[in-house]
Amino acid sequence: MTIQEAAQRSGLSAHTLRYYERIGLIHSVGRNGSGHRDYAEEDLRWLEFLTKLRTTGMPIADMCRYAELRRMGGHTADERRQMLELHRERVRSRIAELTQDLKVLDYKIDLYGGHA
Repeated sequence: MTIQEAAQRSGLSAHTLRYYERIGLIHSVGRNGSGHRDYAEEDLRWLEFLTKLRTTGMPIADMCRYAELRRMGGHTADERRQMLELHRERVRSRIAELTQDLKVLDYKIDLYGGHA
């Protein structure tokens, strides 16, 4: 599929897709007969995972390291797992912070007792 189709399906802009390719988050995407990028379903699955990492706050540098390890093959699985476990702990910590923030908001809203 074209970069425009991949952008539409992934929810990322074509500019972001080219940037991700340039910094090594995605491998060099295949090219069609006319030299245009030709994304595959596997590329979209990878982009979906990258989007989850980004949404959960993983720094781009860590995402690049993860992508590099992935390209290196199965022998890097332990290091990739460790990276994800560390990131999971950061996400859990952030969720706990947000839960406390939400409690404060709920408390303040309750104080107003429906008065606008």
